[in-house]
Amino acid sequence: MSRLNYLDPTPEGTPAVLLLHGLGANGSSWTLQFEPLGAAGMRPIAPDAPGFGKSTYDGHGWNFKRVAADLAALLADLRTGPVHVVGLSMGGVIAQQLALDYPHLVRKLVLVSTFSVLQPQGLAQWLFFAQRALVVHAVGLKTQSAIVARRVFPDADQESLREMAEQQIASADPRAYRAAMRCLGLFNSRRRLAEIKAPTLVISGDKDTTVTPARQKILADEIRGARHIIIQGAGHAVAIDHFEAFNRELLGFL
Repeated sequence: MSRLNYLDPTPEGTPAVLLLHGLGANGSSWTLQFEPLGAAGMRPIAPDAPGFGKSTYDGHGWNFKRVAADLAALLADLRTGPVHVVGLSMGGVIAQQLALDYPHLVRKLVLVSTFSVLQPQGLAQWLFFAQRALVVHAVGLKTQSAIVARRVFPDADQESLREMAEQQIASADPRAYRAAMRCLGLFNSRRRLAEIKAPTLVISGDKDTTVTPARQKILADEIRGARHIIIQGAGHAVAIDHFEAFNRELLGFL
């Protein structure tokens, strides 16, 4: 069996829907999607990437191609056949890698709050990413978790969500977190987006300050036939902060 820990709340469902989490999070971040996907007859599977949640990391060679290979092995172990793949932020990058390396495994692709190449727009974004890089290497994940949680869940009524995000990020393997950050900074799929043949939906929050909707639109423009949906009032964690609207779009597409 694959070493990846995963949540599989509706194992009798079909087809499977592979749910890939963002940087610092884990599979439990998709809890709000489990019930509606299961009720629609599908099988949500939410793995923890190596070094996140309960999945261990051996300290050697964390990169997106390796994570995609681990996921392909997990799907083979579970005998799912081709699956729908949904990825948010870092999970969306992993989803692209999976679709490029293992196209036969991907039925439909949903890319959420993610990018083909990470190019911060404006001084504020550059400062945010520079601060994150400095803190994670010089201070540690506890401080990093507070910075990221405040950015992703900025509203006064989102305190419980900030606490959840802080706990998840702080519990990650620092080696995996730092390696993932480097990989995100180096990732560039733009020249290969035309290779993706799976029907694709790109979902953005109009208030996403981490990856702007304009940056996400590149995915929809360069993946043949892809659609781009922008959910009003939603931020980077659109699957959580506006989960009802997100779930409607997700289920409608799948």
